[in-house]
Amino acid sequence: MWTALIRWGIFLGVIGGAVFWWLTEPRPLPDDALAGLTGDTTRGEHVFWAAGCASCHSAPKSDDKLVLAGGQRFGSPFGTFVAPNISPDPDAGIGGWSAQDLANAMQRGVSPDGAHYFPAFPYTSYANATPQDVVDLKAFLDTLPPDATPSQPHEVGFPFNIRRSLGGWKWLYADKGWVIDGDLSPQETQGRYLVEALGHCGECHTPRDALGGLDRSRWLAGAPNPDGKGRTPNITPAKLDWSVEDIAYYLETGFTPAFDSAGGHMVPVVNNMGKLSPEDRTAIAAYLKKVPAVP
Repeated sequence: MWTALIRWGIFLGVIGGAVFWWLTEPRPLPDDALAGLTGDTTRGEHVFWAAGCASCHSAPKSDDKLVLAGGQRFGSPFGTFVAPNISPDPDAGIGGWSAQDLANAMQRGVSPDGAHYFPAFPYTSYANATPQDVVDLKAFLDTLPPDATPSQPHEVGFPFNIRRSLGGWKWLYADKGWVIDGDLSPQETQGRYLVEALGHCGECHTPRDALGGLDRSRWLAGAPNPDGKGRTPNITPAKLDWSVEDIAYYLETGFTPAFDSAGGHMVPVVNNMGKLSPEDRTAIAAYLKKVPAVP
């Protein structure tokens, strides 16, 4: 009897391992996902600022936000993540990547060598970006100064350093589509794209569960900062009661209606938003007024 039980245990273990391996397999985009698309550097610059690339990937305390040498550190309950070099350097950066490689990274969280990226890189938000915007972004990134600074490894301990397990995390939290749906005006739809996809505002302003997934039922309701220092504010209408014009002006200048100014992590966000068009900032404000109020 014990021999039979052992055999069944081994059999079930093998089946379970095979299922786990299949469920957690990295799944890149189809090979023809970007077929027929060519990049435009002017549009790509717009995507660059809207997506906040410089906020994470420029070097710590660097004055030149277009040198994407990486190195900024981001603490979290799971460890410390270090932003990589994404300059056009062919060895240290992503100069050797194709647009398809960038699309797989941004929209599927899969590296060129087929490994999962940690979701500190907000690919669950970028998944809603259009393929054209990704191609345009790659065209712009290729025009920036290359930098040979090597990327530094993340400081993530066991078991969170098992990248294969991120495939299971993606099954739970990736490919969820838009949060705010229904009857949106063209302006609100544009704002949703800038907030939910490119701007990935929910990554900081939405609470997370124990596994680090966004609690979409409390969208933009504020959350503790991942490093444990302070809190990101609630920007639903329950707390952000400014007018559309006030919100748009804040995104341009960093000044609140009470004559206060942006601080902390919001400073680089305002620097990015200030480079967008007035129509973009107004669209973001219109979207934020449409979000359900969460106390």
